[in-house]
Amino acid sequence: MSALTRNEAQLRAQLLDVHHYAIDLDLTTGDETFGSTTVIRFTARSDGDTFVELKPEKLHSAALDGHPLDPAALDGNRLPLTGLTAGPHELRIETRMHYSRTGEGMHRFTDPTDGETYVYTQLFLDDVQRVFAAFDQPDLKAVFAITATAPAGWTVLANGITEQTGVRADGSVTWRAAETPVISTYLAAVAAGPWHSIRTEHAGLPFGIHCRRSLAPHLDADADEILGITKDCFDRYHEKFTEPYPFDSYDQAFVPEFNAGAMENPGLVTFRDEFVYRSAVTDTERQTRAMVIAHEMAHMWFGDLVTLRWWDDIWLNESFAEYMGYQTLTEATRFTDTWTDFGIVRKAWGYDADQRPSTHPVAPAPEDVPDSASALLNFDGISYAKGASALRQLVAWLGETDFLAGINTHFARHRFGNASLADFVDSLAAHTDRDVHAWADAWLRTTGADTLTPRIEEAAGGWTLTVARDGSRPHHVTVGTYDLVPGGNGRLEETDRIAVDLPSSEVVSSVGARPALLVVNDGDLTYAKVRLDEHSRTAALTHLSGIPEPLTRAVVWNSLRDMVRDGELDPAAYLETANTHLPVESDLAIVQGVLGFARTQIADRYVPAADRSAALAVVTSAARALIRRTEDGEAPGLRLSAVRSFIDSATQPDTIAAWLADGTVGGGPELDPELRWRILGRLSVLGAVGEDEIAAELDRDPTAAGQEGAARCRAALPDPAAKQAAWDRMFAQDELSNYLFTATAQGFWQPEQADLVQPYVERFYEDAVELAGRRGPAMAEAAGRHAFPAYAIDDHALQTGRTCLDTADMIPALRRKLVDQLDDLARALRVRTKN
Repeated sequence: MSALTRNEAQLRAQLLDVHHYAIDLDLTTGDETFGSTTVIRFTARSDGDTFVELKPEKLHSAALDGHPLDPAALDGNRLPLTGLTAGPHELRIETRMHYSRTGEGMHRFTDPTDGETYVYTQLFLDDVQRVFAAFDQPDLKAVFAITATAPAGWTVLANGITEQTGVRADGSVTWRAAETPVISTYLAAVAAGPWHSIRTEHAGLPFGIHCRRSLAPHLDADADEILGITKDCFDRYHEKFTEPYPFDSYDQAFVPEFNAGAMENPGLVTFRDEFVYRSAVTDTERQTRAMVIAHEMAHMWFGDLVTLRWWDDIWLNESFAEYMGYQTLTEATRFTDTWTDFGIVRKAWGYDADQRPSTHPVAPAPEDVPDSASALLNFDGISYAKGASALRQLVAWLGETDFLAGINTHFARHRFGNASLADFVDSLAAHTDRDVHAWADAWLRTTGADTLTPRIEEAAGGWTLTVARDGSRPHHVTVGTYDLVPGGNGRLEETDRIAVDLPSSEVVSSVGARPALLVVNDGDLTYAKVRLDEHSRTAALTHLSGIPEPLTRAVVWNSLRDMVRDGELDPAAYLETANTHLPVESDLAIVQGVLGFARTQIADRYVPAADRSAALAVVTSAARALIRRTEDGEAPGLRLSAVRSFIDSATQPDTIAAWLADGTVGGGPELDPELRWRILGRLSVLGAVGEDEIAAELDRDPTAAGQEGAARCRAALPDPAAKQAAWDRMFAQDELSNYLFTATAQGFWQPEQADLVQPYVERFYEDAVELAGRRGPAMAEAAGRHAFPAYAIDDHALQTGRTCLDTADMIPALRRKLVDQLDDLARALRVRTKN
């Protein structure tokens, strides 16, 4: 499939005005394909040639202004439109399209629980052409009128309110959606199936939430929470934004096997249906779901109402939705501490991405995003977390009043249109005397993370602080100082907060002796790696849990994390700090983030294989202490996090096998499906169970999640035949859906089985390249992320991967993942060498 280039898009936008799409889908034609008829009304501004994109299983017919076009002219995914004359035109295309099992285009899923089938579209970034013919670029907006014929008993959802319009002789039903305002092609959406729906009304608009029928009891249990969050955020956005919500309804569909967290289709947001919780979750996980709801709603303005002109400005969508999601959730809901979770989880994602060779500016230069394939690679921790961090710093520097005024000017100037970075900066500049253009150049056009290091000199009657900046960006930060509370059992209290603008002159405090702990970027308002002076590092390692605010503790934990990754702190020291402070930590996001880093990075990658058991023992020790501390039942989220970590880190099967046999952890919780599969997965790795136990558990839980759990367990068995079978399912058979492929890959590579899987390290590269070429970007991403031999930490594995990068012809999605994975592997080797 040819990727659309920026130059081609610009030429086509100069030639065409696209007005209207009439799309008719027939979802009754079988399990493999569906019918798709598209009528596009457009105007050519001058005589010229162009093309329309589509990727059909079969192109039945095409006609321009009633004159047939030769279907054989279809070249890959492009049908030429030659000899266009200036004026209005109508293009009609009838096709048969493939359903997808990879989450791209029109994905089809049959629920193993009850046999019901569901389909839904995911048309981002250039997958529209898998569903209907289109001039597929974001700046050719149009009105969409969608009809769909579906089996009896199905409900069809779309961007606008849908209604039944007729019944065919075979009992199938035709549905029509209300026409949309002008939107980009990638935002059109359809979801069809026997949905379980809960509907209400808010602010005069119909609201709905939907899931597959087998998840109905779980959606019902959380409906008040989901709809409450939705309404609260909706109201808060209307307080912030002068432009009202621009669409006729607000549906949220939780769909199976979804690749992203969610997708901001106007009027029909789609979410991965793991957000319909069928097992116990922590309050931080509920907060994550709420944040995704808030994030996607922000897109109704940032992305849907005002859309980027080309994909180099994807940050105008994602960074804003990320920032607004966290900020609005804090302002409008019970989740008032969202920035701690952002700091400990999302910013770490951004910092990691920004230190790899694949890093890019938040707003890349146009020449760095030459086509749609390269644009797809930029949906990463930089476009989301770093961009949101930059906006948070902008608000701190500019002031929220001027920031919101600029945003509202941007909406007013470009509503239902397209805009660029320059347009946005001009809108901000209209409301401030500050040099926003220079700020944007420094923050959005550069790469890498600055490092801020405090230098303290004690002087007569006080001390002097200088913050050294390794980097070039301006920073408006707060420096917090802390001292021990007398008789406070290691508790610290804040003694001062100092505002610092970098680059800066010296800041002098004349209040007695230097503080026990000094934290640069206290409050986490900027994006920078932070170092602790030697005195503060000692205090942090000893008294970290005594810091009063969780957001400050998150900043310190991130500093320690960065120091481990940069070889400046022994991983063992981080583990010991976790073992000392997590047992008394109260913030769920910190507990989950620190235990996750300790388990998946330090124990699995940063310590030599000979030291791994000792590292896991420290993780289980911290988890066990949390389990003991939460026996009173007053902190179920902390207890659940600790139980999960204990299971994942167990080196002996006895305790967790006993939990599985008893159906409960002593003192709770009862084992729900998620915990049962988690235990069985770990027992599979340890060789304590086999196929009989896995099959029995699948009989107990024959759901889609159960199928994934069984695939993960089977791939994890320390048996040559099991490994070969799993490898064949992933790379030789092409029958696994995106989710079953991921589950199989997650089970396959285990540090405990390094010798067993060693022959597959070299096989991975050739097989992954072939798989990506056959199955496309989504599966390339899954293979590069989950099937990569991440635990083969040695020079030979690194060189094998680099040779593949140098010699193999692979699609960009896989190349990007391999570049990142090999850089992480090289970092792991450096950390091991330094320590």
